[in-house]
Amino acid sequence: MLKEWAEIAQSISLILASLFAVYGIDAWRREFVGKRRMELAEEVLALFYQARDIIESIRSSFGLGQEGATRKPGSNEKPEHKEALDQAYVLIERYNRHIETFARIHALRYRFMAQFGANAARPFDDLNRVISELMVSAHRKARLATVPDWSLRTDAAIDKHAKDSVDVDRIYYSGGKDDPIAPRVTTIVATIERTCRDIIESRGTLFGLINTGRGTAGR
Repeated sequence: MLKEWAEIAQSISLILASLFAVYGIDAWRREFVGKRRMELAEEVLALFYQARDIIESIRSSFGLGQEGATRKPGSNEKPEHKEALDQAYVLIERYNRHIETFARIHALRYRFMAQFGANAARPFDDLNRVISELMVSAHRKARLATVPDWSLRTDAAIDKHAKDSVDVDRIYYSGGKDDPIAPRVTTIVATIERTCRDIIESRGTLFGLINTGRGTAGR
């Protein structure tokens, strides 16, 4: 009888040991996954903060005298257009200095989607649209600066050209009363910040690590 009880006790001990081992491995896995999610959230949030500051700087109306000089003149470019075309190119030139930051953001987009869902990655797309609009504004500014005089012979044509120039400058430059870009960038950063903060602020709590995936899966 004692031998049977001893065998039962031994079997129970083995089962419990196996359960604790499985739980330990699963807890380690959850902790490892949670840590990687935190690191990804921290990197993405820091990059979006950088992108916000970069966009503000590349849209600044203040600059150095030599900015835009890296532009390659067109084959049929008129000398009198050079200064205006260089000025239109300043935004692109400034962007190119920080292109690695935006490339890194784009590279992390799919990892972010895999971890937190497609909806959580929408700020990546919104940021890309802002950058595209800034590039378009630079090209439009260049075209408007080189409009031939013969196309501005009527009051209607002059008024349209002036209105188009104002619309382009509202996007190209920051700080205007009706700036359409800055509020959008603020919203983009605030949105990605909410998603990332939920992950980052769960650091150090087992409950937070376990529930990281549950808390973001439905977003």
